[in-house]
Amino acid sequence: MEIWNGGDWSVKMLVRSLKVLSATGIGCIGALAALLYFAQTALIYPSNFPAGSRTEVQTPDRYDIPYEDITLETGDGEKIKVFVMKQNDLDLRLSGYTVIICCANAGNMGHRLPIASAFFKILQYNVILFSYRGYGLSTGKPNETGIKLDSETVFQYIVHDQDLKTTGIVLYGQSLGGAVAIYLAEKHQSQIRGLILENTFRSIPSLIPSLLPIARYFTFLCHQKWPSEELLPNITSVPILFLSGLKDEIVPPSQMQYLFDVCRSPNKILRQFASASHNETYMKDGYWTSIIDFSNDFIDKKVQ
Repeated sequence: MEIWNGGDWSVKMLVRSLKVLSATGIGCIGALAALLYFAQTALIYPSNFPAGSRTEVQTPDRYDIPYEDITLETGDGEKIKVFVMKQNDLDLRLSGYTVIICCANAGNMGHRLPIASAFFKILQYNVILFSYRGYGLSTGKPNETGIKLDSETVFQYIVHDQDLKTTGIVLYGQSLGGAVAIYLAEKHQSQIRGLILENTFRSIPSLIPSLLPIARYFTFLCHQKWPSEELLPNITSVPILFLSGLKDEIVPPSQMQYLFDVCRSPNKILRQFASASHNETYMKDGYWTSIIDFSNDFIDKKVQ
């Protein structure tokens, strides 16, 4: 399956910048702290990578998928671009499932179309794919508060859409997208039928010590939190699938294990892929089989 593999640019850029500063000695400690505080949104949300990400967005017709290209306005006035892919079969469209794909933090929604295609064609879900504010053709500048508002705006679109409001809602999130999906699931768990998480993290501050030990003393300056480790234990009625690459070089696999351990859902599954790095887990044998099995065993039946 062809999926863009642009890398997790936020963490790589953060590490590169901090290493440059730390290598110059103690005199740059103040500059390092300032970078962590004032530039962290630019480092965490590199919406301009790869080149052309803000101007070139592939569309679902490349994968022979019918779609609507819509624009949703958020409560604070930003315009969020969304691809809405509805099944042609009326029964699947109205009575099946709708997956919201919450993207990782580089590129735009067009880069995730192969994933959308798998959900649409193999699992026969309706698919909602969107670019966060400041990504792709969406307006604004990305930050935690704003991205949460973007995802909420997309969720409300589904629950009020004439076709989709009667479907079961599934959330899928990779890396940063996993934090977005956890946020939505915790807030709307009575309306969520399943949650699928790939290589996501406990929180943004929790990543800093493992990626750059010298910066561990400045984690208190991190104002972009995404505290999934606090929200996830509150999700007790949603089946959750954890997909973890054990060679993940960006999010330590121990973080996915931690999230699995603190998860209080009685229907939780952990699938680990021994040779998978952060950006290659989706390509490993058994990845989509795991999602299909999870759908058949937990999403397709009403879990009490």
